[in-house]
Amino acid sequence: MFLLFSLGGTSVALQAANSVTGLVKDGSSVTNSDNLLYIALIFGASLAANVWCFFRISGGLFNPAVTLAFVVIGGITPIRGVLLFIAQIAGGLAGAALADGLTPGPLFAATTLGGGASIAQGLFIEVFMTAMLVFTILIVAVEKNKATFIAPVAIGLSFFICEMFSVYYTGGSLNPARSLGPAVMNRKFPGYFWIYWVGPILGSLLAAGFYKLLKLVRYETNLGPDCDGDGVTYEYENDMRARLNRIEGLLSQQVKQTSAV
Repeated sequence: MFLLFSLGGTSVALQAANSVTGLVKDGSSVTNSDNLLYIALIFGASLAANVWCFFRISGGLFNPAVTLAFVVIGGITPIRGVLLFIAQIAGGLAGAALADGLTPGPLFAATTLGGGASIAQGLFIEVFMTAMLVFTILIVAVEKNKATFIAPVAIGLSFFICEMFSVYYTGGSLNPARSLGPAVMNRKFPGYFWIYWVGPILGSLLAAGFYKLLKLVRYETNLGPDCDGDGVTYEYENDMRARLNRIEGLLSQQVKQTSAV
C-alpha cells in the first residue's frame, strides 16, 4: 500500500504534459518545485500512514535497508530479516504493478539521476539520505519513550525531508524495493542502477553504527522531556513490577522528606 500510493502519486506528478502539477516549457518538461514537493509529500505521508497502520503487525517495515539495520542492532533475528526482505521485494513489485495498472500510460516513477548529478554524487546522496531515515526510525521507534506512539509522524517527516533533497538528483529512492518495482515494470535498468542498492545498504549500516555508538556511550543518561521526575529515562521494556517498584521508591523518599520536615 505504501508503494502503491507513493509510486502512483509520483507518476501523476511526472506526467508534465498532462498533469496540473507538471510544467512544460518550449515543448519539454523542466524542473518544477511543485513536482518535487508533491512527490516528497506523497511519499512522506504514505509512509507515515502505513507505518502507523502496520506498526503492530510487522513493525511497519517496508524497506530492506531498514530491515538490515534492525538485524545489525539485534532488533530482529537474521531469519526474520530474510523473510521480511523477500516480502519487501515482493511488495515493491506488487505495488509498482498495481500503480502501473491503475494509472494510464507508462509508470513515471523510475529512479534516475538528474540535475547534473554524477554517479558518485548520486551514490552518496542515497547513502546519507538513507542514513537519516534509518536513524530516525531507530531513535524514535526502537528507543521507547513517551513520544513513541507518534513515531510514524517523525518517520514520515524525516522521509519527506530526505525526498525534498534527493528527488531532483537521484529520484529519492532510499529503498531498493522502491527502485526495483518501477524498473521491472518499465523494463529499463540504467547502468548506474546499482547505486539504488549499494547506497541504501551503506546508509543503513552507517545509521546502525551511529546508533550503536550512542548506546555504547549511554546517551539516555542525558535528561530530557521523556525522563521521569527522578531523571531516569523511560524504558518500556521493563515489566510492570519494576515500574511499580520505582514508584514505591519515589513515594518512600517523599514520605521520608515530609517526616523530616
